[in-house]
Amino acid sequence: MLEGTGTKILDTRKTTPGIRALEKWAVKIGGGENHRFALYDMIMLKDNHIDFAGGITKAIEKTKQYLKDTNRDLKIIVEARNLEEIAEILKTDGVYRILIDNFNYQDTKKAVALIGDQCLTESSGGINEKTIRNYAECGVNFISSGALTHSVYNMDLSLKAVK
Repeated sequence: MLEGTGTKILDTRKTTPGIRALEKWAVKIGGGENHRFALYDMIMLKDNHIDFAGGITKAIEKTKQYLKDTNRDLKIIVEARNLEEIAEILKTDGVYRILIDNFNYQDTKKAVALIGDQCLTESSGGINEKTIRNYAECGVNFISSGALTHSVYNMDLSLKAVK
């Protein structure tokens, strides 16, 4: 599905309570990559964090200060809602990956071009098996999908012998 694009598929933390490890293992076995296992793996600044901190720059700076004060070495991922936010994120050092959230194909291509090699890129939001290739062809490094773990259908498997 993503062959030839260089894009990797990521799961999310949206898993069934109590069996996260198994679901993430299944993603890995199936060729995907694990995003974060829990909140302690990386710091992800989402829209609410950014809004409550008073903006992107303040959120990133407060996060970097927290990491320094607590002597932690965690990667920072920042969610962007539009191209203007991406431009602001790029003005601050220390961001590992930009989450290009709910962008259309055209804006995703623009975002990837704007970001260049300054940090990694990840698309998310409403991407499914019909649209994933198109997003990968925009040049993102990763595409994340909670559906890999939270929308799995069970296979009806019977162990009854047939006579």
